[in-house]
Amino acid sequence: MRDSVAEHCPELLEIAFSTLGECPFEQIDEGTRYAQPAVYCAALAGWIAAGRPEFDYVAGHSLGELAALVAAGCMTADDGLRLALIRGRAMQQAAERGPKGGMMALLGDDAAARTVARLSGLPITNDNAPGQIVVSGPDWRLVAAAARAKAERLRAVRLRIQGAFHTPAMRGALPDFRAALAGIDFQAPLVPVFSSTSASPFDDVRSRLASGLTDPVRWRGTLSALHGLGVRRYLEAGPGRVLSGLVRRTVPDAEVGVLKPRTVR
Repeated sequence: MRDSVAEHCPELLEIAFSTLGECPFEQIDEGTRYAQPAVYCAALAGWIAAGRPEFDYVAGHSLGELAALVAAGCMTADDGLRLALIRGRAMQQAAERGPKGGMMALLGDDAAARTVARLSGLPITNDNAPGQIVVSGPDWRLVAAAARAKAERLRAVRLRIQGAFHTPAMRGALPDFRAALAGIDFQAPLVPVFSSTSASPFDDVRSRLASGLTDPVRWRGTLSALHGLGVRRYLEAGPGRVLSGLVRRTVPDAEVGVLKPRTVR
């Protein structure tokens, strides 16, 4: 990821380095303070490397909304990175101040997964696709949920996230993030940008981005809404191919791919 960012948007890498005091890609496993700016830069670099292709709609999963808004001309790449830096720092601080928590994917039958979440007292914080939902909460509840999941023949996978994201546990991150949002000059997007928490186009960008820290991600709903508008071709900017897999699960008749770097001749 770092090599792609260094090649296609080195100025972002410089801003991240000067703000953090170190390279976010080298510290990406040390918490969301580093992971969020690193993933933001990598996603934007993927789009830039592909020649900044045009599109009819754009959507981002959670943090990915920042890169989506930049690609749609709603804010500058520098402003998007500043928001990612502040968002990551504020969320890590909120997680460190509260009880130790995290996130866990429940893979398998949706009805069984929802039952496990309810009985374990955990909110569903990511409805990603058929057969994949994510719950968040304190560690002890996640341990209990994992045991229940095994009994229900579900696969429970703890995510490499140190905090109960997309729950009220992140309220402590809101003041700093809202202050940062207030300083951004948002423009009208060139095309509709879908919010992954409302599963509809952004209306009040500042309000939607702020509520995204505590509200659940409705990615399945977002994809279904796009499908209802006639969208049949989905291209992922990356990094990785996680979202492509979720599209295939949710919209089986869709054409799915990953943006590839443009070859210059």
